Amino acid sequence: MLPIPADIFTEPEDVSPDGLANLGPLRRLAGTWQADKGIDINPKAEGPERRTFIEHIRMDPIDPQANGPQLLYGLRYHIHINTPEEDITFHDQVGYWLWEPATGLIMQTLAIPRGQVLLASGKAGPDDRAISVTAKRGDTAYGICSTDFLEQAFRTDAYRCDITFNDDGSWTYLIQTELFVRGAPFNHHDTNTLQLIAPPKLNPLAAIVNDRAAGGGPAA
Repeated sequence: MLPIPADIFTEPEDVSPDGLANLGPLRRLAGTWQADKGIDINPKAEGPERRTFIEHIRMDPIDPQANGPQLLYGLRYHIHINTPEEDITFHDQVGYWLWEPATGLIMQTLAIPRGQVLLASGKAGPDDRAISVTAKRGDTAYGICSTDFLEQAFRTDAYRCDITFNDDGSWTYLIQTELFVRGAPFNHHDTNTLQLIAPPKLNPLAAIVNDRAAGGGPAA
């Protein structure tokens, strides 16, 4: 992290409107992805359960975001997962992947409709072929927040997401979530390899700038 400047209000000038061009290592995640051989290991009363799942992920570039002098580029994502045996959604998740070019900071925000959110962080170079982010329960900077029920029955103590970008353009993730289930630790983990099924679209500002340039109007 860079030292916080005396002026925490002034936003950077001459910011590139092109989200895709400024995503650093996250550029390889942009687009729509699918796979049908994901593996989930989750806790059940009888013991660990292994499930195969079908996954669809859409990651759309967003406009540049500023916290005063801090500048972030990112992707808004939605994950939808089903299993071959059931029609009902197995897992639904939304959030953002964010990149700070000035420091190499990567962040993932995560929200699931069972009453849990988190903010995870890591560091990487713009051309890295692997990235990792982590979060811990109780951390006020990059932490995990859950409902009372989840805290008591399925407490999440730590989260780690490792992503590897493969030579064929696909990417593979391993997510490990350290749970405390009824007084006992449990490593809940998921893995999958996603294939691109649709290229990414431009972020809204980049699309406006491109349309104006093509029409001969003034650029933003």
